[in-house]
Amino acid sequence: MEKMGRNAIVGQSGGPTAVINSSLVGVFQAAKSRGAQHVYGMRYGVKGLLEEQVVDLSDTLRDNLDIEILKRTPASYLGSCRYKLPVPAEDPALYEKLFGILKKLDVGYFFYIGGNDSMDTISKLSDYACMTGSDIKFMGVPKTIDNDLMNTDHTPGYGSAAKYIGAIMKEITRDSLVYGTRNVTIVEVMGRNAGWLTGAAALAKAEDCEGVDMICLPEVAFDIDHFIERLDVLQRAKAGVVIAVSEGVRVHDGRYVCELTEELGPVDAFGHKTLTGAARFLANKAVRELGCKARAIELSTLQRCSSHMASRVDITEAFQVGGAAAKAAFEGHSGEMVGLRRLSNDPYQCTTELHDIHTIANFEKKVPGEWITPDGVGVTQEFLAYMRPLIQAELTPIYVDGLPRHIYIK
Repeated sequence: MEKMGRNAIVGQSGGPTAVINSSLVGVFQAAKSRGAQHVYGMRYGVKGLLEEQVVDLSDTLRDNLDIEILKRTPASYLGSCRYKLPVPAEDPALYEKLFGILKKLDVGYFFYIGGNDSMDTISKLSDYACMTGSDIKFMGVPKTIDNDLMNTDHTPGYGSAAKYIGAIMKEITRDSLVYGTRNVTIVEVMGRNAGWLTGAAALAKAEDCEGVDMICLPEVAFDIDHFIERLDVLQRAKAGVVIAVSEGVRVHDGRYVCELTEELGPVDAFGHKTLTGAARFLANKAVRELGCKARAIELSTLQRCSSHMASRVDITEAFQVGGAAAKAAFEGHSGEMVGLRRLSNDPYQCTTELHDIHTIANFEKKVPGEWITPDGVGVTQEFLAYMRPLIQAELTPIYVDGLPRHIYIK
């Protein structure tokens, strides 16, 4: 068995979030406190590592102020990628190259912050390490606004994105009622196969807001005719109708609604289709069939990195899972991901625990059927009780000249 290196390396992968850099800080500080001489950062994930694009984080994070600003900086400080590693048997030379780079850097601890596809990367690398006798420790750190990772109550990134969705839906509702004339607003929310984020639209309903009128999740087969019938009733009864629809809603034959626009983009390295246009398709159909005024809003990337209203709970837990991953690796764990386990809702308490990466990679956690209302266009009080603790409190940005201050690698 090769001797374990003294250094650590960390990368960020997949879509960014408002709190992914807090996890990076958690890994960095915990690894340094446990004796790592250097904590390297992969520029642009494992793809960048294969090109030896690496920085020493001690050179870029020079003091405590840099650390505090980084916690509040959205998106991926190190850069990201969507790069699918082949299985080792298909391209052993690639793995030999990658492990050669790690050996040159004297790396003993490898951390990858990301979602499902990133956990696939950790699974393959840890398996290869076992096959070849390498004692490098590989740990997954959860991140995704989609909240679809298995074996964790929720994922860092989700709480802040849900907070943004709840707030923006309140604002859209207020806007829809300004003129007192009948209108329909259909808001497209991210979520390929799981409706966790779209379900956050239900947070808008409160004593100060009427809330949205329909919530369409990918867990429920989408019936376009039934949707138009329901919309017809709604728009005749009230002035402003607001609907949240997941980008990943599918009709009964399995096609995404956005595919009906014939505007679907390319697929990524993991075979995921670029989804966009569901709200636009439905708004145009409403105009044609109902003769009503309708508009589509695609929140797109805005919902991923709204750090100006990030959840303090989310930022804190993102930091904690990063630190827990480093602690576990330095204690000898590998091929695992840190999960969050909820202990109670009131008061809200959550702890970290470890899970075998093979029970997480390439699986998806969907919204439970019992958390969707019987009519298929809403969510239950259980779903709301699940979400509310995750959006609590704020970590105010550090403002300079009236705007939030961010940090980036120059």
